[in-house]
Amino acid sequence: MAGTTVDEGNLVYKTVRNAINEVLMRAGKSDKQVSLELCLEYGAGKEKRNAIHDILDMLDLSDADIESLTDTAFAAFKVNLETAYNKDTLSEFEGMSELFEQLKASGRNVVLNTGYDAKTANKILTILGWSVGDQVDALITADDVDNGRPGPDMINLAMKQFNVDNSQQVLKAGDSGIDIEEGNNAGCGLVLGVLSGAQNEQQLAKYSPDAVLDKLTELKEFI
Repeated sequence: MAGTTVDEGNLVYKTVRNAINEVLMRAGKSDKQVSLELCLEYGAGKEKRNAIHDILDMLDLSDADIESLTDTAFAAFKVNLETAYNKDTLSEFEGMSELFEQLKASGRNVVLNTGYDAKTANKILTILGWSVGDQVDALITADDVDNGRPGPDMINLAMKQFNVDNSQQVLKAGDSGIDIEEGNNAGCGLVLGVLSGAQNEQQLAKYSPDAVLDKLTELKEFI
């Protein structure tokens, strides 16, 4: 969602950064502040608690500190995101609704999958005026599966919902390397990176996407 279909200026990772730095300061570890770049590199696309854990794991901290700080930072993140996301801070990327319409008119199903929990993901849909059964055919969140990205569980669940047996018929697109890894692990027929969100072309290329687009709406040219 964020960075691929939803334009929020990396607000989610800025919120992750601020939550981590807040708890580090409270724990007397203000010398270990994290940057937005670090959060984007090691947290992009992941279920958000796992993202925070993996970011903290890049610091010189004990395992016990990482676990404790992860829980505290994740709790702070959820509270902060409640107010960070609103109609003034996010919007759909230009032309996204039209792309969804074109995909659906061509007989394809449009599924959003996300590392957000269901509450946050559904709040985003409400703010954008999107709904399952209208703009998109399904929404699958980290809450719906046992294993988040890079595991293929969310894609497998989407395939099951729409009776798709051959993963080569699935296109997966995302703005992070872990999105690409997820698509490759699911055996998707086409796995695309997009440059509208968290990571740059060099970072995405490490995960061997089939192609990298400037923005997802460039798909219109291929339908």
